[in-house]
Amino acid sequence: MERVLIHIHGIVQGVGFRPFIHKQVRAYRLAGTIKNTSSGVELELEGEREELERFIADLPHKAPKLAVIERVETAFSPELKHFSDFQILQSKTEAQRNTLISPDIGICDDCLRELLDPADRRYRYPFINCTNCGPRFTIIKDVPYDRAKTSMSEFPMCPDCDREYHDIENRRYHAQPDCCPDCGPHVFYLDAAGDPVPGDAIELARGALRAGKIVAIKGLGGIHLACRCDEPEIARTLRRRKQRDEKPFAVMCRDAACARTICEVSAEEEALLTSFRRPIVLLKKRERGAYAHLSENNYIGVMLPYTPLHVLLFGDDIDMLVMTSANLSDTPIVYRNDEATEKLRGIADGFLLHNREIQTRCDDSLCYCLGGEAYFARRSRGYVPFPVSIHEDAGMSLACGAEQKASFCLSKGNYVFPSQHIGDLKNIETLENYERQIRHFEKLFDIRPAAIACDLHPDYLSTAYAVERSEEEKIPLIRVQHHHAHMAACMADNALSGEVIGLVWDGTGYGTDGTTWGGECLIGGYDGFTRVGSIRPIPLVGGDLVTKEPLRAAWALKRCAGLPASDENGALYETMLQNGLNCPLSSGMGRLFDGVSAMIGVKTRCSYEGQGAILLEAAATADGGLYPAAWEDENGLLRFDWREMIRAIVADQSRGLDRGVIAARFMNTLVDMGVRQCLFAREKSGLERVVLSGGSFQNMYMMHRLPAALTAAGFAVYRHRRVSANDEGISLGQLMIARAAAERK
Repeated sequence: MERVLIHIHGIVQGVGFRPFIHKQVRAYRLAGTIKNTSSGVELELEGEREELERFIADLPHKAPKLAVIERVETAFSPELKHFSDFQILQSKTEAQRNTLISPDIGICDDCLRELLDPADRRYRYPFINCTNCGPRFTIIKDVPYDRAKTSMSEFPMCPDCDREYHDIENRRYHAQPDCCPDCGPHVFYLDAAGDPVPGDAIELARGALRAGKIVAIKGLGGIHLACRCDEPEIARTLRRRKQRDEKPFAVMCRDAACARTICEVSAEEEALLTSFRRPIVLLKKRERGAYAHLSENNYIGVMLPYTPLHVLLFGDDIDMLVMTSANLSDTPIVYRNDEATEKLRGIADGFLLHNREIQTRCDDSLCYCLGGEAYFARRSRGYVPFPVSIHEDAGMSLACGAEQKASFCLSKGNYVFPSQHIGDLKNIETLENYERQIRHFEKLFDIRPAAIACDLHPDYLSTAYAVERSEEEKIPLIRVQHHHAHMAACMADNALSGEVIGLVWDGTGYGTDGTTWGGECLIGGYDGFTRVGSIRPIPLVGGDLVTKEPLRAAWALKRCAGLPASDENGALYETMLQNGLNCPLSSGMGRLFDGVSAMIGVKTRCSYEGQGAILLEAAATADGGLYPAAWEDENGLLRFDWREMIRAIVADQSRGLDRGVIAARFMNTLVDMGVRQCLFAREKSGLERVVLSGGSFQNMYMMHRLPAALTAAGFAVYRHRRVSANDEGISLGQLMIARAAAERK
């Protein structure tokens, strides 16, 4: 007989881990204790040495599906304490906290079965959960993960729930959010004025939805605005009230079969839709141009019900609903009851709310299915706060991200914790949420940053926050070039070290030469980079106005290509260009997309970032043609000269060629350009690994062609897998570059 002390690190709290261990201990005829600690789980067991070793070896293979075991530490001793049974002890708070926290988990099959069983005591109870599903991250106030440190502390368990909680054979054994209609939270319905309406809250909401009303619905990480999908005028009313004129709406479908009625759904996409993470999956429409009131492009963002409340909302007679974040344009998602009735007045016709407090805002995750796995446009609910593990010790650092699609990253040892989606840092509400979330993450994961990284751009609010905090706390500040951060993020996402070729294509980023970059080919690593490829700079007539009025970019492209450029403001633009008045130069790939999109009549005025590029992709038809490409070698910087391509596009347009063919040929030319620049970079450096990052690589037309073309040219190609390719992902790269800078010092 021997005794062993076991420390298990990873996501081992809130996932049914202690009940699992209790059952395993009985199976292996062991005795001892277990407790949650601030570092994970601590076990002390006694038994025969062979059984103890078999128990430890089997842990990773038999653990609950939601658990993630990162590391197991053991220490054997011949000194026995003579345990007579197995006990779950009071959680232990330590000075140094290293707990990993589970994301929120979609409703499991067992709870779904009970929810719909008239004989079950939780029949139609909208907060049913167990150790395999339910709220986690959004209700946690602090660690260790115990009920007292969650929003459920307000709801003492009734005798029946308490009995389940202590029954090792029960699925709710030590499930912290466990509750029932007698002891748990409850839902209620309010009218448009915020006054209570008597009756069954869920049935009142269902009735309002069937009648064509817009209902605010409180979920896990915030409040949604919901309405019927089948009547375009209802969706248009929601757009008008929410000030969301053209941006796509997400749709919640009853099940995958329902999703198939409007979209193509592959086996891999269905697996992602039905996974316990339940993200919004961008699915291709069954009919091109259909459901324009939901989405003007070729995709619809579809998710399935992930809470019992959602399941009950659909009932037997609702198949799909618009389910969009409850917020006004560019502000954070509403998540408190009082905030909902105040800020959504005039938008919602009714409110389906509940009295369980949301501790942390967390939007729905949004992704494509690429290569059989999630390819993120937004990494949030269901994935956050799960860390990205890296092979090096990154110490304790904070990376503050960019401005568009803001996020931050914190590191501790071999873990990097990317935040959930925050939004665009363009107003005080979003900035306050950003700062609040940084403090919350630092508290949960016990991180005190020894360095701060930020973007080079002097006007970003994230940069201002980093500068102020660096000065206040007297800690080093590392400013990181935007596209270098993109490249490093994709490297870290794929656990790469050394040097690579980086194709980084996006809308805008502050360059080291003071100009705006965005269509870059870099070589380097975390230590630094060299810019070896780009595109000929485009004059942005009116600066940032070009992103909303892409006809300005179209005018500049034609003008620089030596073509007649007709525009009602042409004389003004010419004066601005000749005198250098508010005409900054940009090599941004996004501006090239915008200009071509406007030029061929796809989108001449944009209401949201990237709209022109998204609709240009949607317009493309099957065609393998290319436009002519010209090149400029400027002191070792290979620039793509787009002027010849623009002349060919205008010629095609003048002879009446379908704009879908023009769009396809334009993107084919960019694929060819990317390969050519990587070949040039390989000639200069000998490097053969290519990473792809930046918002332009959310274009699925490109992502189904460029990696294949690079692979055919002999490159090893890496894309994002764990964080977003857009600006939301760059905080990871900033952090890795800051770590390299600290090592150099």
